[in-house]
Order: sequence, then C-alpha cells, then structure tokens
Amino acid sequence: MTSTTPDPTATTDPAATTPTATTDPTTTTTTDPASVPAASASVPAASATPTPTVTPTPTPEAERLRRWRLVLGGGGADGTGCELRGRDAAMDGALTSLYGREKGSGGKAPGGRRAAGLGASAPGVARWLGDIRTYFPSSVVQVMQRDAIDRLGLSALLLEPEMLEAVEADVHLVGTLLSLNKVMPETTKETARAVVRKVVEQLEKKLAQRTRATLTGALDRSARISRPRHRDIDWDRTIRANLKNYLPEYRTVVPERLIGYGRAAQSVKKEVVLCIDQSGSMAASVVYASVFGAVLASMRALDTRLVVFDAAVVDLTDQLDDPVDVLFGTQLGGGTDINRALAYCQSRITRPTETVVVLISDLYEGGIRDEMLKRVAAMKASGVQFVTLLALSDEGAPAYDRDHAAALAALGAPAFACTPDLFPDVMAAAIEKRPLPIPDMAEQR
Repeated sequence: MTSTTPDPTATTDPAATTPTATTDPTTTTTTDPASVPAASASVPAASATPTPTVTPTPTPEAERLRRWRLVLGGGGADGTGCELRGRDAAMDGALTSLYGREKGSGGKAPGGRRAAGLGASAPGVARWLGDIRTYFPSSVVQVMQRDAIDRLGLSALLLEPEMLEAVEADVHLVGTLLSLNKVMPETTKETARAVVRKVVEQLEKKLAQRTRATLTGALDRSARISRPRHRDIDWDRTIRANLKNYLPEYRTVVPERLIGYGRAAQSVKKEVVLCIDQSGSMAASVVYASVFGAVLASMRALDTRLVVFDAAVVDLTDQLDDPVDVLFGTQLGGGTDINRALAYCQSRITRPTETVVVLISDLYEGGIRDEMLKRVAAMKASGVQFVTLLALSDEGAPAYDRDHAAALAALGAPAFACTPDLFPDVMAAAIEKRPLPIPDMAEQR
C-alpha cells in the first residue's frame, strides 16, 4: 500500500480527467519525513530508496557577492544583501575582530561600520588565534597576527608563555619579541627563545645550502691562478678556455692557458664584516643578517665578523655559532650612529683588498654625516669591497635617507634593498669583485 503527498504545484488539465503535475526544472524538491502519512511507515526500510542531498553550486554572481560581503564586513552599508552562514560566518567573525574598527578608534565604529575586538584577555586572543589558523593558510595567519599586534596593541600579551605557544612563528614575530626582550619576564624568556629558535632553524634550512654553494664557487673562482701545479689544474675550465686550439688531425686540445686553483684554499681567503643597524625599523633585517652571519661563520674559507649598532656599537662575533644568542644580544630601538659603527669596523680590517664590508641600514644617520662618507671613501680607496643594503628582507625597500643613499652611490657604493634569496649572489659578486646584481629600485618601492 502506498500513499502520495499532494504536490502544491499540481494543476488539472481541462482536456483530460487525470491530474497533470507541472515541475519547475530549476527547483529541487526534497521530502520532509514528517510530512509522510503514517501508512507509509509499514514499508520496510530496506526497500526505501534514500534521496541524495544536492548542494547547489553557487553562481558566479553569488560567489562574487559572498566575497564582497566578507571584504566589506556586513552592516547596512555593504549593499550586497548576502547573508553568511556556517564557516563563512566564522571567518567573518575572525576578520571583524581584527579589522572591524579603525586603528586607534578605541573600539568605536564610526558611520555604523562593524565594530568588535579581541578584548584584553589572553583566553579571548588565544581563541582568536586558533580560529584564524583553522580558516586561513599559514601565510595569511602571519599577516593577521602582525596586524593584530600593530592595530590592537597585543604586544603585552606576548609576554605570557601561553600566548607565545599559540602564535604562528615568523620573522616579524621574532622582531617583535626582540623588541620586548628587555621587559620580558624570566618565565617567558625560555618560551620566547624556543619560538625564535624554531624560526631561525627554518631560515637556516632554507638559506644555508644555497649560500654555502654559491659562496664556495665564488671563493674557488677568486683563488684560480694561471700557472697552477699539475694537481691543481681545473681541467673542465682549462679545456673550455682552449677549445679554439682543438687539432682535428690529432683529436686533441692544445692547452695554451692553464686554469687552476691556488694553494690558499685551505686557509682564510676572505674577510666579511656585517655591520647591522638595530634600530626598530630594521627588525626583519636583523633576523636575516644574524642567520646569514652564522652561515658565513661556518665556512672555513671566510673570517666573519658581526657588529650591531644603534647609538652604541656591539661586536657579537663570538656568538656567531648560535644565531639565537646573536639575536638576543641585540637591542632593537634607540638612536643611530653609522659613523661610529663604521669606525669600529674599519679598525678591525687587516687585509683591505681581501675584505667585504656589508652595511645594513636605512641610512638615517644620527652621527656625523661627513665623517661617515669619508670613512666609506677611505675603505674603498684601500681596496675594501663595500656593500650597502637598505634592508635584508622580503618586503623590498623601506623608508630610507635618499640623500645619504645618493652620496654613497657617488662613492661607488650603491645602496639597495636585498631579499634573502638574492643575498648569496650579492656576496658572491662582492667576493669576486664584479658588478653587484642590483635589483630595480622602482620595483621595490
């Protein structure tokens, strides 16, 4: 025995005695079990055919409105008429907590715009951190964390170990922790070191192999000589250099010019001095420079020195075996005295023609400008390869003193921003005394 549920869209055809149901092809009808008469309950469950649930695919227009709704944040002013549910509503809540108010507005939302916040409690922030890790990829999470620290003043909460364990660690977070180092309680310092070490190890894994390979090749090429002993001949390069002397009748190459390696390969051949501005704006550069400093120090053919400065100068060379110690030896913030830092570096140079000095600074000099330029000119005149990096980070060129940058360029030491991926090539060019691979500054702005 079967029963049917009347279709409210059914109509009667005047020309026939049988009711004819008209079906809207754009409508998917599902049957509510509660609406089925009790008589149908006698049908065995095994004979029932389940009706699959069909989730309609959103149209391009609906998806566009959904995305705009997430961007605009809702309220009466968004104009989309799109209602968010489920996961979309949760994502919107996480975005609202961070971007729902103007920076420094004190939580008020002018003009009826959405307003919320993470609150002042660590549990509320911890929940928010968990939410954004659920709904967004790691790269986006790192940006949102950075914005939260900047917009909502969450730096103080990072002094709590529980909060540090919840965040997504990256270079910028390390920079923030270093700036809080002097006010960080002892109960938090070990957790902070663990977070910093995690980031440093990730950077070393990413950067060390290519850096060593690139610089080893540059060091080998800089040590090649034209009259090598037999066991020091670089046969591959010698053959390529003499292919024009190939004798077909003898099927051989006559090597008019031999290329080989010098005997200095087992001793220190180059000295590198990293001179790093530790003012607050250079936080990411300090992190990357410390990692590179440790990598360079691990190469036996290089004698590496690392100097950080603000208004004072600190030599951290003896800590280069552990970049985490180097980072916690810095003190982000304070003034800037480039001239004093360069004077110290200049006093430590013993072999100018075999030395590369890398100044990493935004060039906002608080010391004596003319003296700074004279020191750079003197170092270059003595044979030092001088490199000026406005930043060593992925963000491109920061704000910097353009007059000082132009003055250095006039001395033959052009200033430019450098990404971590480009740094090994810059160092290789400096070691080989060839033109630096300077990126287009227009693209970095």
